[in-house]
Amino acid sequence: MSENHHDTLDQNEQQYRLIFDHAALGIFTFDKNGRIYSCNPSFVEIMGSSTGALIGLDLLNLSDTRVVQAVENALAGKTAIFEGDYLSETGNKLTPLRVIFNSLFSEDGGIDGAMGIVEDITEKRQAQEERDKLEAQIRHAQKMESIGRLAGGVAHDFNNMIAIINGYAEIMRDSLSPSDPVYPFLNEILGAGWRSAALVRQLLAFARKQAISPVNLNMNDVVASTLKMLQRLIGENIDLVWKPGSSLWVVKMDPGQVDQILANLAVNARDAISDVGKMTLETKNVVIEEDYCKKNTFFLPGSFVMLAVSDNGCGIDKKGRERLFEPFYTTKPRGHGTGLGLSTVYGIVKQNNGFINVYSEPGNGTTFRIYIPAIVKPKSAVEDESRAADVISAGTETILLVEDEEKLLLLFKNQIESLGYTVLAANSPQKAITMAMDYQGGLDLLVTDVIMPEMNGKDLSRELSARCPGIRTLFMSGYTEDAIAHHGILDKGLHFINKPFAMIQLSQKIRSVLDGPDILI
Repeated sequence: MSENHHDTLDQNEQQYRLIFDHAALGIFTFDKNGRIYSCNPSFVEIMGSSTGALIGLDLLNLSDTRVVQAVENALAGKTAIFEGDYLSETGNKLTPLRVIFNSLFSEDGGIDGAMGIVEDITEKRQAQEERDKLEAQIRHAQKMESIGRLAGGVAHDFNNMIAIINGYAEIMRDSLSPSDPVYPFLNEILGAGWRSAALVRQLLAFARKQAISPVNLNMNDVVASTLKMLQRLIGENIDLVWKPGSSLWVVKMDPGQVDQILANLAVNARDAISDVGKMTLETKNVVIEEDYCKKNTFFLPGSFVMLAVSDNGCGIDKKGRERLFEPFYTTKPRGHGTGLGLSTVYGIVKQNNGFINVYSEPGNGTTFRIYIPAIVKPKSAVEDESRAADVISAGTETILLVEDEEKLLLLFKNQIESLGYTVLAANSPQKAITMAMDYQGGLDLLVTDVIMPEMNGKDLSRELSARCPGIRTLFMSGYTEDAIAHHGILDKGLHFINKPFAMIQLSQKIRSVLDGPDILI
């Protein structure tokens, strides 16, 4: 053999040894009997062992049959792959490994042994778990969104039907004396009708599509105003503890939605407590950093007002927590609850660009923490909306009523006329314009549906305002918030009432529009 050939072999050996010793992956070789006869430093490090302990190790005598099978396949001339967890010799480290086994052949083509290439796949497995978790969150969000679209799609027609049922039942009841034997039956019809309307509102709240009127508010003030109601709701056997945060930031939210959240969570707490117990309400300012959100995927960065509702009830298991906010999912017995309470809370929080977290274990109670984006630098005065008194407001002005649903048009005409107003009723925008031009007297108010076939309510209002100076507008709709917003009806300052509505609500809204400041559209 020539000297040059020896030099080439020496160079190849040196290159192999260099790669072998400095490879980031663990490499080991074993003979035809399955005994390791060489290994590199990376393999020793990954295994958490020593070279002395690994050299001579009989791989065919290991307790893990999957490894033994992979070794046997490699010695039979087949490529084999093993993936699993390895417990270090000290027993304090469990490492996920991926090992590829390849046969080593002699010059005559026989099998001399095999080689294993080992990779620590801890980071890869963690990345895969993160991807799986994210995909699960996306699937959950898509499922919630699909149910939301379904809820929003049926809301308009369902609201119109409820408006007709409740409207005529209310007219019939108010035309009778309370002593009339039919009077209590009509009250039952009205009660069922308004419960149905509330059910639609719950679905729309979950879908984040209910019409809302957000104002700047202090969460402490709103929570404090509900304490008596909440105590009655949960009963005397449950102590209600209120811990208001100091110097609380302002949030922009519909106060009625805060009431909905608290009422639903209070009912949830009450049902979780079998005998005596405690429910705690707490508020505080919270700042969440970006770094924290990277480790807690359900959190959002920013400044928030946190509202926590806790109970010391039975708690919720892992399976229940995973489905907690799904509509119609409930752990309560048949006939108890609609399964919409927590999905309503979820929808309201999402609609206000917040998020919600649940901490619960069986036997250790439950805490719901709701985070609503804060207006960190609040204005000196916070808007305060007072509740309207339960008094029907009447008048003598002339109103142009526009509604493309004939049955609703007749109902609303009867209701408004019963309040003392003169009503011109039109079933289309073009007919409304014609009636307005032909009418000899003055028109004080346009009450119009928002979305109609010929022309939307906003365009109709502009058209009539140009022809009838001084006419004011009240918009009404059974459509969801996003559909109305598309037509600009929920812009700040415009007057709007959501169908279905009670006569008292309609009467007060009409009076407030007529008596309030004029608004240019």
